[in-house]
Amino acid sequence: MDIVRTHSLGKRYDTHTVVDDVNLRIPEGCVYGFLGPNGSGKSTTMKMLLSLIRPTSGEVEILGRPMNHGTRRELLSHIGSLIEAPPGYGHLTGAENLRIVQRSLGLHTEQIERAVATVRLQEHLDKKVKNYSLGMKQRLGIAMALAREPRLLILDEPTNGLDPAGIEEIRGLLRHLAEHGVTVMVSSHLLGEIDKTANMLGILSHGRLIFQGTRDELFAASTPDVLIDVIDPERASSVLQQTIPRYGHTLRLSGIDDRGTAQVVAELVGANAGVYGVRRDDQSLEDVFMNLTKGGRL
Repeated sequence: MDIVRTHSLGKRYDTHTVVDDVNLRIPEGCVYGFLGPNGSGKSTTMKMLLSLIRPTSGEVEILGRPMNHGTRRELLSHIGSLIEAPPGYGHLTGAENLRIVQRSLGLHTEQIERAVATVRLQEHLDKKVKNYSLGMKQRLGIAMALAREPRLLILDEPTNGLDPAGIEEIRGLLRHLAEHGVTVMVSSHLLGEIDKTANMLGILSHGRLIFQGTRDELFAASTPDVLIDVIDPERASSVLQQTIPRYGHTLRLSGIDDRGTAQVVAELVGANAGVYGVRRDDQSLEDVFMNLTKGGRL
């Protein structure tokens, strides 16, 4: 079951299109990594899922039901979120902030206690939030989002500003939540963290969803460069009749499939260029991302 679906979702401001014809499919129980360069429309899309921004076109479905004025209150009761800055009143303690959440949502004390235990914030509840580290504020924000025991958790940059230990802790928390039935949608500029956490990926570029699927599907959709080691690189370049990037005795060919690689190698061997190595370049998630978004920066 898809816990989130969007149908041709779009958002325009005057003549500027921020989100364009986006069709999200987020399966229940997964960690969905939402990636894209700055200004690609990630935050706007997440806010439309939460009904904080009204779409210009298309619609949002949560739990198989359309998000609209009549269903908004009920559907939001199944969603927890942390968007932009962590919430909380700095002059109050963590416990006092959580009591406000408890009263406003009509929650049981046990729900608050479970959320606090999940993010391991028990020992810091008596401190004022203004004295929290950024990591503690993030954990408090996630606890507030988890307190209603949502089926869907939407997090915008939850590891922003955290040290390596804090990032590892949030990573483990997201996996734990997914294993226990909570669907997590998380955006991040830390591609390495998304790579280690998410089992589904969506990539936005210029407001359009240019990829959606598993990590394996993403890598299968990308063609890594071919590296060919030759004894005589000058002869090899002459045979191929094109300027090819080379690093010492290694030629780099981009956008070439296996059949094309075989043809190139046969030509080089026939010309006595001295081929002694052929391989695909290793790719990281960042390499694939940069290729798909044409070098866009997160």
